[in-house]
Amino acid sequence: MRDKKLQSIDISGFQNDLIHWYQNNKRDLPWRKDKDPYKIWVSEIMLQQTKVDTVIPYFYRFIEKFPTVQALAAADQQDVLKAWEGLGYYSRARNLQNAVKEVVASYDGNVPANPEDLGALKGVGPYTKGAILSIAFDQPEPAVDGNVMRVFSRLLLIEDDIAQQRTKKLFESYVREMIDESDPSSFNQAIMELGALICTPKSPACLLCPVQEHCQAFAEGRQEELPIKKKAKKQKTIPYVVLLIKNEETDTFIIEKRSDQGLLANLWQFPMVPIKEIGWEHLERWFYNEYGITLQLQEKKGKLKHVFSHIIWQLDIYTATTNISVMDDHRLKAVDMCELVNYPFPVSHQKMMTYIGAETKE
Repeated sequence: MRDKKLQSIDISGFQNDLIHWYQNNKRDLPWRKDKDPYKIWVSEIMLQQTKVDTVIPYFYRFIEKFPTVQALAAADQQDVLKAWEGLGYYSRARNLQNAVKEVVASYDGNVPANPEDLGALKGVGPYTKGAILSIAFDQPEPAVDGNVMRVFSRLLLIEDDIAQQRTKKLFESYVREMIDESDPSSFNQAIMELGALICTPKSPACLLCPVQEHCQAFAEGRQEELPIKKKAKKQKTIPYVVLLIKNEETDTFIIEKRSDQGLLANLWQFPMVPIKEIGWEHLERWFYNEYGITLQLQEKKGKLKHVFSHIIWQLDIYTATTNISVMDDHRLKAVDMCELVNYPFPVSHQKMMTYIGAETKE
């Protein structure tokens, strides 16, 4: 028996209205040029937590540099991270490359069309799996992200908290019931497009909506109340002093490679001192104990705030000098200013380049 939430929906009429609107109004996006599963995969990973307009130039550059799964699998990880520089959430890039290596090794370079095999790849969660299977392989699989949950919460007047995993599972079951099995690619992309262009988080354009007559929230005037999402815990703020250290002996700057685990893994940065733990009076001593380098703190150049999903970095930026020419710490490297642009840095540290007159990425 059909779920009671779906009983009042004309599913066939909804599908027709939605897909007809999509075919006439869809944006001309580069990953829609063909049904290459690799390109669709790259685009979907890039689009997680990132706006379409931001992704487009990155997508073009990335595909030009790594046009096939074989090219990405064979690439140096530092080159991949450099191509991703500025997009954030760098674990996406690392997971994508690791998964592509498995595709080359285990599937002869062909992105698997089997849901179980595809879902087992690193970084391919239920949404990415559904998007690839439906868009590239025309399989009627749900692809449920925040856009889709927003549309369906209004369409079906669902008041469950979308931050809960069980709610996402509920939406997946509804999409699976309502997806157009004759054209799942257009259906899933149409829902995403509707959420991006019409059924927006604030002030949805209901009067322009192609499926307005099917929408239960609109019928009750409650569209702006939905979806329900409980606020996440407040982010923790962590203060750091960032050191732009010039080596006076070699006329180079000292940069540090982050750990290969955790936040911003394997990216480069200017050394960061956890100042709240250390205290200003012990900064130079702490740096010597940590890295084996004596330095002289110079002037403050500026401050930055960088917000992650779970923490906030409060960054005070200082110049410093040292005359140590040999560094024993494997994390550190002395680099000519003109060479800094060749290393992948997080956005916050890219912004600091201007303080030392270094070239930055456009």
